Order: sequence, then C-alpha cells, then structure tokens
Amino acid sequence: LGPCSLSFCRVPVAPSSSGRSGAEPRSVLLSYKLLDGEAARPALVFLHGLFGSKTNFSSIAKALAQQTGRRVLTVDARNHGDSPHSPDVSYEAMSQDLQDLLPQLGLVPCVLIGHSMGGKTAMLLALQRPELVERLIAVDISPVQTTPSSNFPSYMAAMRAVDIPDGVPRSSARKLADEQLSTVIQDLAERQFLLTNLVEADGRFVWRVNLEALAQHLDKIMAFPQRQESYPGPTLFLLGGNSKYVLPSHDAEIRRLFPRAQMQTVPHAGHWVHADCPQDFVAAIRGFLA
Repeated sequence: LGPCSLSFCRVPVAPSSSGRSGAEPRSVLLSYKLLDGEAARPALVFLHGLFGSKTNFSSIAKALAQQTGRRVLTVDARNHGDSPHSPDVSYEAMSQDLQDLLPQLGLVPCVLIGHSMGGKTAMLLALQRPELVERLIAVDISPVQTTPSSNFPSYMAAMRAVDIPDGVPRSSARKLADEQLSTVIQDLAERQFLLTNLVEADGRFVWRVNLEALAQHLDKIMAFPQRQESYPGPTLFLLGGNSKYVLPSHDAEIRRLFPRAQMQTVPHAGHWVHADCPQDFVAAIRGFLA
C-alpha cells in the first residue's frame, strides 16, 4: 500500500457547491499523474470508476505512452484516491473539476477515456464542452441509469463496518479487513480491488474513499444527467463481453447523444475490461486512435 503522507490522509474538504441556482459546481484540485510525450498530438486522459483510483491505469498508461508517444494523464476523481473529499458527488461537479484541470495542464483537446463512473463523467464533459474532447472512449457504461448496482450499498456497508484495532501491523490489517469483507463480498478480486482504498493515517487504518458521501448519493452516481445536445466527435463504446452494464435497450440514447458512436466488445472481459484483458484493451484504444 505504500507509506501514507499526511497531506493525503488528512483529506481537505471542498466547500459545498450549494448556493444560487444554476451556479457552476465548485471544482476541487484533483490528484493526477502525467506521463510525458509529444505535445503535438492529443493526450490520453484516463478516468477511473467507483471505488477506483488513478493507479488502476498505471501499467496501461505506461504501455500507451511508450507505444503511442503521447502524453498520458491518470486522474483521481473527487472523493477517491489522493483527491479531496467533497459532499458534492454529482457528475456536473466531476466534469467541472476536469474542465479546470485539463486546460491548466495544456491537455486540450484530449482523448478522454472513462471507465464506469469515469465514463459517465467523460460523456458529460464531452457533451458540455466538446471543444475540449478530440475523441471519447466510454468503457463498459452508457449514458443512462445503471442497473447492476444492487451490490454497491452492501459493499459500502461492509467497508464501513470493518474494524481494525490500533497498532496492528500493515500486513495483518489488510488480512483482517479482507476476512471481515469476505462475509459480504465473496469475490476475491472485488475484495482486493476495494482493499486498495485501505490506508494508514496517524497510526490507524482508514478508507481513503469518502464512503459517507458516496453512500448518501449513490443514486446520483447510478444516474446520468439529462442532456439535449449531442457530442459531434468520434466515440467508442468499449464493452466487456461478459458484462451486462450496456444493454441493447440503451442503443437509442447512445445514438442520440453520440451520433458517431462505434461499439466494440472485448470477448472474455467483465465490467473491469482494462483489468481482465489489458492487452485487448490497449489494442482497442490504439485501433480507435489510428
């Protein structure tokens, strides 16, 4: 898990964006990692899903930076990874964070690649500010209400219930947490994924994701904001062959919002396409960029 710096554990809390109606959400300063490359071509920007972090794409980002020569940015969404916590978990707020960050880094227009929750953020950003997005890849998600969400509330409850005594060494703490989660979450890979969020702060083990805000507003994360405008750029919906997140019934809304959409399926992948079949995932991205 690596040593924990205090700046990362004492997470700053962004002010709520409530106020006058129609006000833009207040952005937070996102944590990111930028791999260098040619400035002449659009950078690749990766957005992770719920409970994820920028490290989900570390090896893929390195591979694509080497293979394409492009700059590659991986970002922690608000309430995830090393980014600040905020009570506002809306897609409008997550999009605004990127609308502020990407121009600051000189990365617009970019190729925006988002998985699951990150895919919804990417789609909304492309619809709101198409000039910032050269092309778009939505990984195993569509711009509609997400239905396979029944597990998430129980996952969050299980994570909040984890109890690790003070002074337990790191290796034992992770094992203890895994044992406690296993009563609710049978899948080992899913537990290991969630356990990447367990960090040490001031001698205690805590979750770095903002479980309180995410649990309170899970309905917002499962939804997708209603939009009238469409995104005119090239768009790839990259699906896991074993996943049920994107259904044929979503097709009409996908075509309405993304008229240049292409669909591609990675045969043996589940919802975490990039983790299940990383080589096929990289190949699909390179094919779409060609």
